[in-house]
Amino acid sequence: MTKPGFEKLAQSSSLYPQEQLASIKSKKGSLQIGMPLEISLQESRISLTPDAVEILVNNGHEIVVETNAGVSSKFSDNEYSEAGARIVYSPEEVYKSNIILKIEPPTEAEIGLMKMGQTLISALQFGNQKPSFVNELNKKRVTALAYEFIEDKVGGFPIIRALSEIAGSTVMLIAAEYLSNINNGKGVIIGGISGVPPTKVVILGAGTVAEFAARAALGLGAEIQIYDNHLYKLRRIKHAIGQQVYTSTIDTVTLTYALKDADVVIGAIRPEKGRVRYVISEEMVAAMKPDSLIVDLSIDQGGCIETSELTTLDSPVFRRHDVIHYCVPNIGSRVPHTASTALSNIFTPTVIRAGEEGGIEEMIFNHSWFMKGVYCYKGYVTNEQVARKFGMKFKELELVMAARF
Repeated sequence: MTKPGFEKLAQSSSLYPQEQLASIKSKKGSLQIGMPLEISLQESRISLTPDAVEILVNNGHEIVVETNAGVSSKFSDNEYSEAGARIVYSPEEVYKSNIILKIEPPTEAEIGLMKMGQTLISALQFGNQKPSFVNELNKKRVTALAYEFIEDKVGGFPIIRALSEIAGSTVMLIAAEYLSNINNGKGVIIGGISGVPPTKVVILGAGTVAEFAARAALGLGAEIQIYDNHLYKLRRIKHAIGQQVYTSTIDTVTLTYALKDADVVIGAIRPEKGRVRYVISEEMVAAMKPDSLIVDLSIDQGGCIETSELTTLDSPVFRRHDVIHYCVPNIGSRVPHTASTALSNIFTPTVIRAGEEGGIEEMIFNHSWFMKGVYCYKGYVTNEQVARKFGMKFKELELVMAARF
């Protein structure tokens, strides 16, 4: 005989598997991001690919793309439209977006199109800016973040790292072009062949650009020398390359001797305290071999070679003391499809995270590594390097954060 209550107990939910709806974390904020067509310095990259746009749209965000913004990177308007982006046909329309995500820093005309309290994420190109640029952003109370300052959780610079890898890998291709007779160079190849001595490459700096330039040069058979004033960087690059290469601190006598015999000189020194200092004087350049080549990859921060002057992709080189100078700041624009994909891989998870946090401002104040990218915040300069260079008042963003709580 069945005991009373047993049947009722057996039918309870604790003994029968029940279907339940899984809890889904709700989105705290939908971001509206505008990507304008780049108009300055022959820029051909874009910050988000159509694949990235599709992911962001599916996460509830609105992406506004100015027509033809991705064409130079080989991404059509139709691809963006199919991915869920809204295509607009004037800069005025795209600058109505709450967040502007672009490559080059905006021109004064573009800043004029921005609305009060907008957010800007772009490169700063600190060495080439003037006080008026920052003043115009502050008049609009723009929250501006710079590619050069944005960090990751472990203190690295993910955007700079990606762009540096591209620049380092590309620079030896440029060197090969301008050493050839086609461009009135020395008429030699990078590296060497049996019975012919290899070309000699001097690299200034031992960071990411230098690492990838060194890898490419060694792969082609060149003889390289790497100079930097930080011994830990020289140790790191030797370990990263995995070969015993010539390294030295930057000593004027030693460097002068090396330059006299160099075929290619690559300037890849990162700025310290806001600006790169000149490590090669005009006198040292004058002593170099005729038709040798200088590629100053630090030119967007002011350059590390005294004879360097800003050039463009249309007119990338000039001669000084019969030495060819290549000083294009946006070298990644030579390979915009690759560069755009690399940037997109960084921004996509960042935008998703910002949406989950409730917006860009919450992202800034909840994560110190992201906060370090901010150089202007609602009318104030919040980066000490920028404030010092332009003689402006500096407001510590951490104090603003403290006042919020």
